[in-house]
Amino acid sequence: MNASTRWIELDGAVNVRDLGGLPTLDGRATRRGRVLRADNLQDLSVKDVRVLLDEHALKNVIDLRSEAEVRLEGPGPLTRVPSVRLHHLSLFAEGGVYTDVTADTPDGQTPRTGDPAGTADAAGTADAVDLDKVLPWQNRADGGPEHERSIAHYLGYMRDRADSIVAALRVMTRTDGAALVHCAAGKDRTGVVCALALEVAQVTREAIVADYAMTGERLEAILARLRASDTYAADLDSRPADSHRPHASIMEKFLARVDEEFGGTLEWLARHGWTGDDTAALRDRLVT
Repeated sequence: MNASTRWIELDGAVNVRDLGGLPTLDGRATRRGRVLRADNLQDLSVKDVRVLLDEHALKNVIDLRSEAEVRLEGPGPLTRVPSVRLHHLSLFAEGGVYTDVTADTPDGQTPRTGDPAGTADAAGTADAVDLDKVLPWQNRADGGPEHERSIAHYLGYMRDRADSIVAALRVMTRTDGAALVHCAAGKDRTGVVCALALEVAQVTREAIVADYAMTGERLEAILARLRASDTYAADLDSRPADSHRPHASIMEKFLARVDEEFGGTLEWLARHGWTGDDTAALRDRLVT
């Protein structure tokens, strides 16, 4: 790991970093080697797996992808490592044919899916992925209504799958080794869960926003990976990578909405079964 940037260089994933070294409101910092964040782990090499196990003491993987994404992408190499426990905690309200029929899809429109060849049969039994939710940033125009779409999806994760978010944060309190949280791009779903965990750990708002925006440094490589996957490629537009950039204002506005609508992250978590003991455990685990 590059100590100055927090990036972890792997052959089969491009958006991997440690959440250690971030400043807290009381002048401390988050611990390194406790929580990692990443994009899809399907392509990890044997060397990558050894790096994660030996250098980062990986023990728990929090997979935020939908059931359909997991099936379409197939089992990743970490599923074959006995010492690593996989926690599949989708952030989508899953049901029916499509992964996320409750997405912010305009009325009357069919969700765009990763089924370009029309392989879903008349009964709708094939897997499909709604790219509008999986990659909510792909059609966003800076400053326009679509710019707010990501925030709506982020709040949707909280609305639809509070259970998964609470469970993910509890996995991060485990003391048996590092936890790694990931989705497809390692940006939206991963960004929300990590931001909420860092809020609980009392990391400064500025540092939380900066970590979210840091994904922009790897955007070209992230898009290249997604376009190489049959699951995501068909619906990923070919506009310049800069149009997908994770602007800091998105996370700033999202966290402000959490404050305004729920009274803050801890208040929202408490409504969904999170306790004071949970808060103490997460802070003890993440903060020096």
